[in-house]
Amino acid sequence: MNLAVTDLRAGYGSAVIVDGVGFEVPEHGALAIVGRNGMGKSTLLKALTGYLRPMRGTVAVGGRTTTGLSTYRLARLGVAYTPQEQSLFGGLSVDENLSIGISGRCPRNLREEILSAFPVLRERLRQRAGTLSGGEQKMLTLAKALAMQPRLLLLDEISDGLGPGVVTTVGDTLVGLRERFGCTILMVEQNLDLSLRVADRIAVLKLGKIVFERDAGEPGLREELTAQLAP
Repeated sequence: MNLAVTDLRAGYGSAVIVDGVGFEVPEHGALAIVGRNGMGKSTLLKALTGYLRPMRGTVAVGGRTTTGLSTYRLARLGVAYTPQEQSLFGGLSVDENLSIGISGRCPRNLREEILSAFPVLRERLRQRAGTLSGGEQKMLTLAKALAMQPRLLLLDEISDGLGPGVVTTVGDTLVGLRERFGCTILMVEQNLDLSLRVADRIAVLKLGKIVFERDAGEPGLREELTAQLAP
């Protein structure tokens, strides 16, 4: 499932945070949008997922215009979103959080594969989600999204709060998801290692505009990205 964004403007009240953003993620592809804090990355994802109505522009998923479509309708199309803010039911167990909303859609072998990727969650299946560490909650948020078998996965700073070893595991899991299901991925990130590991293309968002975009395999890309992200 491809994602196409054209001339998107979004913000809060009269404040424009994202202005004139356009890009395409082809079916089975992965794009990482990197940028420092305050550049509009989370606002961009909220405008794509129905949490924030765009001021202008169009969003299309799988060739269907979805601009302003509610989040539950996007989920029915196969879109999964992991917000930077935790979206768990803190009073429910890890196991119950994994089960909510998937009602049999997740085959047992896939569930086991997800738990194998995040063994700490297997150890805490009966523990309340609200008592997990910040990194463990982030892992559970990602596990819930993967259990939906998404055709399009939108990730907001998935590495935030995770240790280097867990970030490596997350990268391996996302690469495996693409290989197994052909999932399309859009991720906004500050972690260059994870972005370069998962994505085919890298774009830089600066003050609400995409100012740089290249193939992830281009020689010297890391140095260019570092320069682009410098204060």
